[in-house]
Amino acid sequence: MFKMFQKKSKNVEIYAPVTGRMMNLENVPDKVFGSKMMGDGVAFELDEDLVCAPCEGTITLVAETLHAFGITAENGAEILIHIGLDTVNLNGQGFQKLVDQGEKVKKGTPILRVDRSSLKEKNIILTTPMVITNSADYDLNVLENNEVLSGETVVISCTKK
Repeated sequence: MFKMFQKKSKNVEIYAPVTGRMMNLENVPDKVFGSKMMGDGVAFELDEDLVCAPCEGTITLVAETLHAFGITAENGAEILIHIGLDTVNLNGQGFQKLVDQGEKVKKGTPILRVDRSSLKEKNIILTTPMVITNSADYDLNVLENNEVLSGETVVISCTKK
């Protein structure tokens, strides 16, 4: 009887944060992300320099080294986007922050700019995992995509359990 008073769990569609190619998280050549230790999700190979918000939400983290950011979606899903592998060691070189922590953003809002050519010259792997760090609390439906467009291609449907 009380179920009729419970709020319906909100489904959030999570869009590609970059333009490029999507890949399974298990194929990321990094043990932490590939084993889903940080949470379930997907990864991308970037074709452009902008990394954007994958959904409407609040920026909860912009790493001091600018290699990663977190956003909390309207349904509470905590999304971490980590640009490249071993990029924390660059101490922000090759990255430009476009928003501040605490800002509310819409899907497709540019968050970070990446100097891909400079990072490629340094042989930095730009595989970019996007994980829902609290994925155990959600039903995730990872959609089949290959080529994705930032802010336009839905890659995950996420519903609170």
